[in-house]
Amino acid sequence: MQGKIVIAGAGSIGCFIGGLLSLGGADVVLLARPRIADELGRHGLTLTSLEGWTEELAPGALAVETDPATALREASLVLVTVKSGATAEMATLIAAHAPASAAVISLQNGLANADVLRAALPGRRVHAGMVSFNVLHRGEGRFHRGTSGPVIVEAGAPPLSAPHLDILQHAEMRAVLAGKLVYNLNNALNALSGLTLREQLADRRWRRILAAAQDEALRLFRAEGIEPWSLGKVPVTRFPAILRLPDFLFRLVSRRGVRIDASARSSMWEDLERGRRTEIDELQGAVITRAAALDLPTPVNRAIADAVRAAEAAGAGSPKLLPGDLAGPLS
Repeated sequence: MQGKIVIAGAGSIGCFIGGLLSLGGADVVLLARPRIADELGRHGLTLTSLEGWTEELAPGALAVETDPATALREASLVLVTVKSGATAEMATLIAAHAPASAAVISLQNGLANADVLRAALPGRRVHAGMVSFNVLHRGEGRFHRGTSGPVIVEAGAPPLSAPHLDILQHAEMRAVLAGKLVYNLNNALNALSGLTLREQLADRRWRRILAAAQDEALRLFRAEGIEPWSLGKVPVTRFPAILRLPDFLFRLVSRRGVRIDASARSSMWEDLERGRRTEIDELQGAVITRAAALDLPTPVNRAIADAVRAAEAAGAGSPKLLPGDLAGPLS
């Protein structure tokens, strides 16, 4: 990729991908909040992954800007990595400050972010994208990838390459985003449990709640005529049945799926712990809203969304719920 790549909203995912693109020789600028900019200015950027590798960029080795006008004015490509609730605001900044020739790729959770960007940026090249792995911010410029998987962008988007990243193109991003949403329905359960992903998924009681939430989403996508994309060898449509397996069988089957290290947690857990707004409206909320338009019930996703919103309002981090606290819709 020739020209400047701007990471618009350099949080955990943005810093991780931006750092690897820079290591691969790209001209990268991180558009970050002052807190992140100060942290990277003091400590630089350290990237680690469950595979065991470590990459470091010293303070000043990677351009970091807090002013959108300065960051965006010479952009050739803008990678949008803000939380979904900030997409419209970032689109306004891109429209105001980025050259009209700059391409835009959404690398965000949820189904509608690329559509929001297209509506706000008429005439510009806007592409959907998806990051399948999890990144945890460990402080002092350290960002750790705790799960495996590629980055997928819409066919026809500008090509990207970076060390340690599989960056693929896909012609049917609607299916890709639907499949990722089915995976991401666990983000809320992990946040509510306070457990690591490994601990939470090892508990069949939590898996049964996730299976029920995924059933609701899969019914929705069938009604909408969408066949969700699958990350690994196991079709996403089989996930609910696999999640309901006894623990010993689940362990055997899950070895074929996404790799998860012992410390991995969901981004929503991190949001609750840091007192930030979560993406519950773009995950469970999207299932609830779209299903309601088709008169499809979503009691499990509603209960999960209500619990996350209560935790947001309390502002005390993960409520560390037990599976029985959410079992009502399953009975």
